[in-house]
Amino acid sequence: MDVLKEQFEKHFGFPAETVKPLQGALGGSGRVIVRLAGRGQTAIGVLYGVREENTAFLEFSRHFHSLGLPVPEIYVQDIDRGAYLEEDLGDTTLFDFLSANRSGDSIAPEVLAAYRKVVSVLPRFQVEGGRDLNYKVCYPRASFDRQSIAWDLNYFKYYFLRLAGISFNEQDLEHDFARLTKFLLAADHDYFLYRDFQSRNIMLLRGNEPHFIDYQGGRRGALQYDIASLLYDGKADLSPALRQQLLDEYLDCLATHIPLDRERFMEHYYAYVYVRLMQALGAYGFRGFYERKTHFLQSVPYALKSLRWLHHNVQLPIAIPTLLDAFHSMLGSEKLQALAAPAEGLTVRIFSFSFHREPPTDEEGNGGGFVFDGRSLPNPGREERFSQLTGQDAPVIEYLDAQDSVQQFKSHVEAMVDASVDSYQRRGFRSLMVSFGCTGGQHRSVYLAEHLAAHLRERSGVRVLVRHIELEKMGRAGEAA
Repeated sequence: MDVLKEQFEKHFGFPAETVKPLQGALGGSGRVIVRLAGRGQTAIGVLYGVREENTAFLEFSRHFHSLGLPVPEIYVQDIDRGAYLEEDLGDTTLFDFLSANRSGDSIAPEVLAAYRKVVSVLPRFQVEGGRDLNYKVCYPRASFDRQSIAWDLNYFKYYFLRLAGISFNEQDLEHDFARLTKFLLAADHDYFLYRDFQSRNIMLLRGNEPHFIDYQGGRRGALQYDIASLLYDGKADLSPALRQQLLDEYLDCLATHIPLDRERFMEHYYAYVYVRLMQALGAYGFRGFYERKTHFLQSVPYALKSLRWLHHNVQLPIAIPTLLDAFHSMLGSEKLQALAAPAEGLTVRIFSFSFHREPPTDEEGNGGGFVFDGRSLPNPGREERFSQLTGQDAPVIEYLDAQDSVQQFKSHVEAMVDASVDSYQRRGFRSLMVSFGCTGGQHRSVYLAEHLAAHLRERSGVRVLVRHIELEKMGRAGEAA
């Protein structure tokens, strides 16, 4: 973290007093993201080893910021060390705001107002932002071209259809892919394509003003893709009526930037909805079926719901019979139907403790759940530099993150706990307890508890509570939701 601390002091003129990891930020991207704070000032620090993606993000950020688009300001960068410091946009995403202010399809007016602001800004990114943009820095492709589309379609074919057990004639499916690709590329594609324009990449600041992140995968492309990404955004689960309302408002705003032929736009729109859904399903399959991170599969039923609506309401002007048959098989698959969102209301209580004392007792009367022994892992407590720190502090986290044995331990724990959570939710159970012990209850057990908590908070229908028994006795921690 030294490079980020250096950047903070260079920008603000005084050192950072705290460095707090933001676990779960940007999902599985591999970035290390932290919030640095000191004297009332905060900034977000990012460490990432892929130079090309960093270059694209920084170049795009400077360009968009110069146009007055609401993106984070870049304070300091060190491209050679894969580090940069940017404006802190807070913690509330559009998805968080939506989730906290809805009941089924009933969405609070202030959420709808935020969505309307978002769709009014999108054309500025696509049209204004696309002018004079240095597309040479795009990674991995400069445009959403034939190769980009092929990657997405094959991602869907091999990581979703194959792993979900959906049968298809591969050659016939390839013929459909070729026709679909040709049709997609017939749309005007001389605009900036954000690529991952969805509710978790939109931050809401004071007054619910939207600001935008995670556009490093942007490239030249068609207008239809990004609005499809937002309106058919998995767990956001917007109703068809709201999707149509927001699409109409987007088109009204777009028409103030370019001469707009709405009929031609709509001719290609639903083809882009399909390709975005397939890209998302490929990602869910890769993370869920292949990597066995089962919480990603909880998004599959939402994609199936969208496909069912498309099946009943949309007819594309091209023939893709084998692909449509595959969608029909997906909708009838018992394996995929079993992924449907289980009953809400499971609370997972996670504890850290010291084996010098008794493990925590289960106040719910269910027998205590999992108890994991972290004493076999490398012990930061044996090093003087960590003696006054805990498993919540960045240097300890960085040390343990670098240990292969720790990564393997976490992976095994996640797999076992995920399996139990899946079963508990299906069976309507309300409580699960997981405890991590180590020698002193200060470093390894705390680190493991915090990691599992961050992992489980990515799941729907799970309330996570964390208690650090020894840290409480030290006056350094309490229960957190």
